[in-house]
Amino acid sequence: MHIFFTGATGLIGRHLCPFLLHHHDVTVLSRNPTKAKVLLGHQVNAIDSLEDVDFNTVDVVINLAGEPIVNKRWSDKQKAVIRDSRIIVTQAISDAIKQCHTPPHTFISGSAIGYYGRQGDSLVYENNTEPHDEFSHQLCKDWEQAALQAESDDTRVCLLRTGIVLAKKGGALGKMLPAFKLCVGGPIGHGEQGMSWIHIDDMVQLILFLIRNKEISGAINATAPEPVSNKQFSKSLGKALSRPAFMPMPAGVLNILMGEMSDLLTTGQYVVPKKALDHNYRFHFTKIDAALNSLV
Repeated sequence: MHIFFTGATGLIGRHLCPFLLHHHDVTVLSRNPTKAKVLLGHQVNAIDSLEDVDFNTVDVVINLAGEPIVNKRWSDKQKAVIRDSRIIVTQAISDAIKQCHTPPHTFISGSAIGYYGRQGDSLVYENNTEPHDEFSHQLCKDWEQAALQAESDDTRVCLLRTGIVLAKKGGALGKMLPAFKLCVGGPIGHGEQGMSWIHIDDMVQLILFLIRNKEISGAINATAPEPVSNKQFSKSLGKALSRPAFMPMPAGVLNILMGEMSDLLTTGQYVVPKKALDHNYRFHFTKIDAALNSLV
């Protein structure tokens, strides 16, 4: 197949691309095509403009582009950057697909469990109808709506509501490790907030599973089946590193340091991947201890 990929140089993309290149032709959109080829391999066709893509020749679109959500404090300007980096390219892809005579049969587009907003200690499934209305929800809602405009009898749209992706290098774990290695890691606030995580291996395999299983569409929770509390996550990470993990980070301090963005860490969700499980996807990592032991 011919696969068109945005966000390929990100954490998920760097792990996914080698699997795609084994069997498919891969075109990636990048602001720096030369750098993308160095990072992903010279087999990829790297371009810097959507206008260089004939979507009539594309079978699958994977759209994971977007400014990292936790890189900078959420000023109004930064919120606009985060939104535009996701929604503008997604809208442009949908518009291009709608104009095709032979459109891609599958459009897998990024989203996040932030769609649900804070949800307390309730288990959250894809059919949740009561998201908490906050920035993360509005961002994901608009991002998903932009992708759904491409949906038709010829094109199915899969919305990847991704949790915290755990990988050896980069991502959330990369930001946590220094403190835990120095024995100053621990729970955030009261520590009861949900952390819905997924091992990078399962993230990659779930996307490949979606490409193969054409009966799946709509929202898909890309999380492990057993979410944990922040307190449990901290305990497991400390155990994996053979370090204590009892130094709490007061929520008030985080709010001073990070502003509104601290809500991502002090609130959370216990998200369950019901649709993936219902379609018999078998997770490699269901327990947080095993996942962290494999990575650290």
